[in-house]
Amino acid sequence: MKIGIIGLGFVGLSLASVLGSKKYRIMGFDLDKDKSLNIKNGKAPFYEPRLEETMKLALKQGLSIEDNIDVIVNDCKLIFITVGTPQKSDGSIDLTMIKSVIGKISQLLKNTKNKPAIIIKSTVVPNTTLKVLLPILNKSGRKLGKEFGLITNPEFLRESMSIHDTENPHIIVLGGIKDKYMNMIKEFYQKIHRNAPIIITNNQTAELIKYTNNSFLATKISFINQISNICQSILGANVEDVAKAIGLDPRIGPLFLNAGPGYGGSCLPKDVKAIINFSQKIGIDPILLNAVETVNDYQLKNLVLTIKKALGSMKGKKITIFGLAFKPDTDDVRDSISIKLIKRLLENGVNITVHDPKAIENAKKIFGGKISYAHSIEGSLKNSECGVIVTPWKEYSMISEKHLKNMKTRIIVDSRRILSNRKLKMRYYPIGIG
Repeated sequence: MKIGIIGLGFVGLSLASVLGSKKYRIMGFDLDKDKSLNIKNGKAPFYEPRLEETMKLALKQGLSIEDNIDVIVNDCKLIFITVGTPQKSDGSIDLTMIKSVIGKISQLLKNTKNKPAIIIKSTVVPNTTLKVLLPILNKSGRKLGKEFGLITNPEFLRESMSIHDTENPHIIVLGGIKDKYMNMIKEFYQKIHRNAPIIITNNQTAELIKYTNNSFLATKISFINQISNICQSILGANVEDVAKAIGLDPRIGPLFLNAGPGYGGSCLPKDVKAIINFSQKIGIDPILLNAVETVNDYQLKNLVLTIKKALGSMKGKKITIFGLAFKPDTDDVRDSISIKLIKRLLENGVNITVHDPKAIENAKKIFGGKISYAHSIEGSLKNSECGVIVTPWKEYSMISEKHLKNMKTRIIVDSRRILSNRKLKMRYYPIGIG
């Protein structure tokens, strides 16, 4: 069976690489010709652990990169749609790309004998599949459930863990009509993921599950960050101990209780804003989700206030920012707290040097020559008056006297508390410890 994947970004390329490496016949397509060429040549277009090696194996075993989607619609029984749904300024999602792809598929369905299952993995708000995408496909003259299938199949990948999560999903959600196409995709997943639970529901519920999942994770992060702010105002209180204790309660669990400067990345901020926007449109006031966003926004303000407290005046000071990616083991700077922090500090006349093991090139696309870039921790701290740890890369837990001796003044603001147990000669400001 041939499988098509349209959109070779984070989700699509991870899926294509894993399935191709298992010798499935995968036909991938992306509108970005440069990206497609890089993939053909075995070069991943972004950094993700294990991605490039898995992709190279897939190219040998069963993955081909196509120049158009015609061959995919004509030959593939399963067609996964994994194009982006970027955020608009009002928080809603932009459906331009997915509507364009579905429109092209609709046109091609008119003249093909193939009867594929079209599987929506792109993140879309409830009712998008049935009220926006299905009417476009109906223009083909084909009948849903008989001549094509339409299934909502949201993904739950973590950046820096995409290959692992694609190989070992914790859940598979399938939304749509219980017809032969649903049986086809269910049997496909059962074959490759024998132990993963499969939830079968309707399209709109499947769409909502994805947003509910990410909104709850964002809520846990904002909750522990609120507690972190309380701890910071109580002499001796430590949010690490609070999180460890409540995490042992099986009703709560330990995951996503790592207090820090706020959540970022390509999913949580976008999905929380999107579900808030959607809720308001259907007449629901999302009070809790608005509070989650408010707390998250405050974390950046608190970090800036802590830096100001440590330095007194910030104007003209040289500050080192450790970490640009929104989390370790990725080069993704989308909605990164570090990027927002740098912009805020530049507004205050700060001279900034940054360090990150993977994300410097992406930061250069944003800031150009407005800031300085260092490729070593030691070099980044030369004549620095304050170091700020934002992204908890493992390298930063190894900061030592050797590194600090290069500083003009030994001040470290640690939003992740990764140096809290180190006995270093410095003025230390850990976020979440009173």
